Amino acid sequence: QVQPVESGGGSVQAGGSLRLSCAASGYTTRWNCMGWFRQAPGQEREGVASIDTLRSPSYADSVKGRFTISKDNDKNTLHLQMDSLDPEDTAMYYCVASHYSQCPPMAHRAWLSMDWGQGTQVTVSS
Repeated sequence: QVQPVESGGGSVQAGGSLRLSCAASGYTTRWNCMGWFRQAPGQEREGVASIDTLRSPSYADSVKGRFTISKDNDKNTLHLQMDSLDPEDTAMYYCVASHYSQCPPMAHRAWLSMDWGQGTQVTVSS
């Protein structure tokens, strides 16, 4: 089964930037709806940002104005530019993908049945 594969995580100081990427592990038809979720130790998983074929991005309030999601339909890849990082952004970040033409709201349980990557760790120090 083709899965998303994340890259680009790492450790940065507060105020710094990181760019996460996500690509398919093999050949698959276009993932129309893609998103990023994150989970910090001891906390619930939360949706960070999503984007679909209409290029309509959606962001969690906590990252609006700091994170930018983008999608390359030709390469079937997803990116998350993270600026002005804060220690509260420290978490495992997961790429999620599906062939849905439009993304559901990030709190919708439909995301649970989509294709999930293994995650990439982002650590922000103060």
